[in-house]
Amino acid sequence: MIELGNVHKSFGPKDVLCGVDLTLAKGKSMVIIGGSGTGKSVLLKCILGLIAPDSGAITVDGTDVTRLRQGSAERDAFLARFGMLFQGGALFDSIPVWQNVAFRLLRGSLKRPKAEAREIAIEKLRRVGLTPDVADLFPAELSGGMQKRVGLARAIAAEPEVIFFDEPTTGLDPIMSGVINDLIREIVVEMGATAMTITHDMSSVRAIADDVAMLHGGVIQWTGPVGDMDSSGDAHVTQFISGSAEGPIETVR
Repeated sequence: MIELGNVHKSFGPKDVLCGVDLTLAKGKSMVIIGGSGTGKSVLLKCILGLIAPDSGAITVDGTDVTRLRQGSAERDAFLARFGMLFQGGALFDSIPVWQNVAFRLLRGSLKRPKAEAREIAIEKLRRVGLTPDVADLFPAELSGGMQKRVGLARAIAAEPEVIFFDEPTTGLDPIMSGVINDLIREIVVEMGATAMTITHDMSSVRAIADDVAMLHGGVIQWTGPVGDMDSSGDAHVTQFISGSAEGPIETVR
């Protein structure tokens, strides 16, 4: 579904991606792990076409992402295939919850009648464990866990083929993190979607992933099934999942 070949991206003198090769099969859940500042978010933005890579190939279901012109109907149709759960929720605080969930359904090529969009929003809220009365509340009236669920409902509102999850459990307590992880796994399997998650949370990795990729030094150091992660034999993976200060990943002391 997603294939990256020798992708490079630099910002001035700083090389962030230095030849990334990665393949994500259709209907599978890939989790990318790596320390802060290793380029995980940059990689995700390159796939979406929000950042143009300096070189290399990125294809999504056969479409060359780098050739899509900004603002074109072709690019709009391409983006309509994606959903995303943002790290901080990224809810619009000036509109009620149901309009946040139905945001894409109220405008653009996916536009639906307002009543239908509201109905879909309430259905998606139910899917993530929120009652219909939440629909008319504003984001500020919700707990952090509820906001994350609303963000998840918005990510799936348009029935996307590919869903990105950016640090889905950041700021949540361990119990709510487990709830969100379980919801993500259930929904991805239920929808048959292809999923890519970036996270530091190893409990999320084990709950969400079919496959894992370790990004460090601008390249994929190791990739494989989540069940092989603990016996990967890769020093970067071993250090990361153990949280050790000793290893090839340098730490600031």
